[in-house]
Amino acid sequence: MPSLVTANGNSGFAQRDLGVTKFTNCLLVKGDDLVNEDLWVSSTSGKILNGQKLLFEHRTAPDQIVDLGGRILSPGFIDTQLNGAYGFDFSVIPDEGAAAYGKGVLSVNRSLITTGVTSYLPTMTSQRPQVYHKALPYLGPSGSARDPSHGSESLGAHCEGPFLNPTKNGIHNAAVLREPARGTSDLADCYGSAHIGHSSPIKLVTLAPELPGAISCIHALVESGIRVSIGHSEATYEEAKSSVKAGASMITHLFNAMRPLHHRNPGIFGLLGTPSSSIHKPYFGIIADGIHLHPTSIKIAWNAHPEGLILVTDAMRLAGMPDGTYDWTNGSRIIKQGPLLTLEENGKIAGSSIQLVDCVSNFLNWTGANVPEALKAVTETPARMLGMEDVKGTLKEGADADLVVLSLETGTVGSEKKIVVDQVWKFGTKVFDVASKV
Repeated sequence: MPSLVTANGNSGFAQRDLGVTKFTNCLLVKGDDLVNEDLWVSSTSGKILNGQKLLFEHRTAPDQIVDLGGRILSPGFIDTQLNGAYGFDFSVIPDEGAAAYGKGVLSVNRSLITTGVTSYLPTMTSQRPQVYHKALPYLGPSGSARDPSHGSESLGAHCEGPFLNPTKNGIHNAAVLREPARGTSDLADCYGSAHIGHSSPIKLVTLAPELPGAISCIHALVESGIRVSIGHSEATYEEAKSSVKAGASMITHLFNAMRPLHHRNPGIFGLLGTPSSSIHKPYFGIIADGIHLHPTSIKIAWNAHPEGLILVTDAMRLAGMPDGTYDWTNGSRIIKQGPLLTLEENGKIAGSSIQLVDCVSNFLNWTGANVPEALKAVTETPARMLGMEDVKGTLKEGADADLVVLSLETGTVGSEKKIVVDQVWKFGTKVFDVASKV
């Protein structure tokens, strides 16, 4: 690509190889708008740069200029609930042992990034303590090396259970569910004492707030820097509200595996209607695969609290796999038919196999949201929920240069829209290009 420096070097610009890329002729996602601006990034620092300062104050030219032909340039996607993909399950230690588990995680990272997911929370479903003890060391934040070749970056593990209500277990093995009656002692026994605290590999824990000891656990987890989400729960509205006052800030897959909305007691969903002066409305995950939720339910939730909606896949290891019947972790079998996963013995929904970009397209079509609003649900909003809004999910100067180049396609019939991932850049380096299959 051309540089602003002429062949004889007399342009007045400094010729330094800083790994600087300038994206031009593109629409940047900024707030609720698409803005026609350039973006400068560095593959050396892996950060988004101030292009005007580089050009006019430091007289530094870009090493390459990338013309995106009017396409959308968005922050990389963040999936806060991914149970596995490409045949690998974060909740299963292979027979070959922990080393093989670590290789499996790396394999998922390198495949996942091609879908536009540059950061995520590897999610473990309810397991016995020894599984957490072996798996969690491999699931902690992985971006310290800042190596684009590693693929998608873990922001820390999401432990979905095992402190869940057995009446709302979904596909979680009821035999391994437990109560945190002894508070933090139970947390330490389950996840491992080394995995609780400010250096924990755990970023998010989902629990049922009505269980004995749960409220004190929420306090302790939040104090140690771990986010808490409520889910798989029979919580009343009052119990759910108490959990938010204790520090819970998220709802796991809203509507699914929880007490349904009732006009006399709205349950967990009622938190979205609570006046903000009473408590902070929590963030909430939505699985927009057309199976877990009716599109109208998603629209109602979004209208109730648009700043809190986070799109998640809840994808299982069967994502990216052929249709068929597969063994699952607790001795059950799962039937895969396209994006639909069900338990063979009772037909219960068993997670999903959708890609996050397809959730964005569905959300765009079902809610009437514009493109930036839809993309916010997989970038800015999950980053805010995780307390990482200055580093991830944004195109602000100083943030990590995790980017996706997107095309917006419109169907030939009707006004159906589809978001397509064309390129993915990690820490300022291109790691995927659909045109060349990089």
